[in-house]
Amino acid sequence: MDFYFGAPVRTSLASGRYRHELRSSKGDGNPSRLGPLPKGGESNKIRFLCPTGERGKGRELAVKNSRIKNKKNSVKPWLDAKVGRMERHMEKGYLALVFHSHLPFVRHPEHDRFLEEDWLYEAITETYIPIINVFDGLVNDGVDFRITMSLTPTLIAMLTDPLLQQRYVRHITKLIELAEKEVVRTANQPEFNPIAHMYLGLFKNALSVFEEKYGRNLVSAFKKFQDLGKLEIITCGATHGFLPLMLNQKAVHAQIMVAVEQHTKHLGRAPKGIWLPECGYYEGLDEILHDAGIRYFFTDSHGVFHASPRPKYGVYAPIYCKSGVAAFGRDIESSKQVWSSVEGYPGDYNYREFYRDIGFDLDYEYVRPYLHPDGVRVNLGIKYHKITGATDHKDPYIRQWALDRAADHAGNFLFNREKQVEWLAGIFNDRKPIIVAPYDAELYGHWWFEGPDWINFLIRKIAYDQKTVRLITPTEYLAENPKCQISNPSASSWGYKGYSEVWLDGSNDWIYRHLHKAADRMVELARSGPQAEGTLLRALNQAARELLLAQSSDWAFILKTGSHVEYAVKRTRDHVLRFTRLYDDIKRNSIDEGWLCDIEYKDNIFPDIDYRVYA
Repeated sequence: MDFYFGAPVRTSLASGRYRHELRSSKGDGNPSRLGPLPKGGESNKIRFLCPTGERGKGRELAVKNSRIKNKKNSVKPWLDAKVGRMERHMEKGYLALVFHSHLPFVRHPEHDRFLEEDWLYEAITETYIPIINVFDGLVNDGVDFRITMSLTPTLIAMLTDPLLQQRYVRHITKLIELAEKEVVRTANQPEFNPIAHMYLGLFKNALSVFEEKYGRNLVSAFKKFQDLGKLEIITCGATHGFLPLMLNQKAVHAQIMVAVEQHTKHLGRAPKGIWLPECGYYEGLDEILHDAGIRYFFTDSHGVFHASPRPKYGVYAPIYCKSGVAAFGRDIESSKQVWSSVEGYPGDYNYREFYRDIGFDLDYEYVRPYLHPDGVRVNLGIKYHKITGATDHKDPYIRQWALDRAADHAGNFLFNREKQVEWLAGIFNDRKPIIVAPYDAELYGHWWFEGPDWINFLIRKIAYDQKTVRLITPTEYLAENPKCQISNPSASSWGYKGYSEVWLDGSNDWIYRHLHKAADRMVELARSGPQAEGTLLRALNQAARELLLAQSSDWAFILKTGSHVEYAVKRTRDHVLRFTRLYDDIKRNSIDEGWLCDIEYKDNIFPDIDYRVYA
């Protein structure tokens, strides 16, 4: 599941009534999709693997039964969190919240302003900074939590790029100016003026957090929570290339190794886990992950359900591949409550409507100074209406009502996880179950405006309102449960129908013959020039960058969904053509240094890349 900013693929979400009960496809109150456990002596045939290493030490758990609500419906403890540490290990199971943070590498220094760069700026304002604010608030209040979060190498590259950092400051400053105008314009509109003030406060906070608190480098913010032991940051493919469709295994190896190197460089430690791009897995991929030092990855549900031999505990415990790398499967129930287009929380009628924006609603001349030079209307990020219902008429957004629903939905989600864990714990005899709930991070804040508030309420409720479920990271779970069943996950992805159809169909199949050829040629170049220096070294490294950028799964996804197609076609062609010219120039020993400087300036991702990763 992917989200792109400014050009959404609309999904109609209907409001539902959320009762405190656990739905089941079987209609029997059973939240498990395990099916029956092995009968008779079958369990004796299950093989378990215990990797080398010591069992992890116990972790602290702060839980409380009591809570109070202030006027804004935020949940606060009556007593200090440390009191709850005496009740450690009282939980019956675990919840692993996993947020996948990714955007394709978009950077155009040749243009003063570029529309697709807004994807990053909107994500910073609406997703990353709100989540950072939630984490900061939890830390300041002494609330213990564990979250797993991927930061893809392309996202890290953009968040640490000085040009894009400077342009974001310009972007948010313009939004502050617009919000100030909106406060004045709506002064006599009591239904809209409080919301205008809300946006002005949000934008000013975003600028303060970005520039003053974290020195324009949000990666340092996430690293802070990592170093505090609250956040486990994992990596992804270097440019989010869809690995099952890469024929040359050296190309797969390069995607993984470059990612590990960039992660280690910016976050100070090697990643223990990986979010496989699009959760795309194929047999043998775990061997490459093992060689890169990766200890675990995630698959969609059927990647574990269809594993061989059949996993005893389904997706509620990890399995080990023969390589010793663990696979965690996505839980269907927890995903459905957030993702479902019918029952998902984000469709509640009191939540903010994404598709009503002043960039389209207000007079053109009024918003023109805030549009791009081409003058095309775009979303500007100020939205005054709530979802209201399946109608074109939209009522004014009421912030407090939306916060109340976010708190209710957090409570409902936790209630269902408690009941799910209680049922699972009754059939697990040698370990506590883990519920893996992965989501695209950009859902929270950008698409679901109240998403970060939901996260905040949920974590506080987990900490203080119950003792059944505890937040955990995959690394902690593996340390607590070093012996896991050996099973081979099946080929899978989390795309439509569960395999490769999204990234390989009639709309995008033309790209692969070019990508396959370029990958073979890159391996050829790496092996033929292992000791390159000077201009040749620069050309070989740039060829590696161009191949990686061409392989991004985002371009094939955009071609499939039909949004921003022209841009995706141009990016694919540009990178393939640049790679091909570099290949030809290197083979002829005739490198145009002026042209090389130009593309190094434009495609400057991974400045310390070593082309020998393809050798």
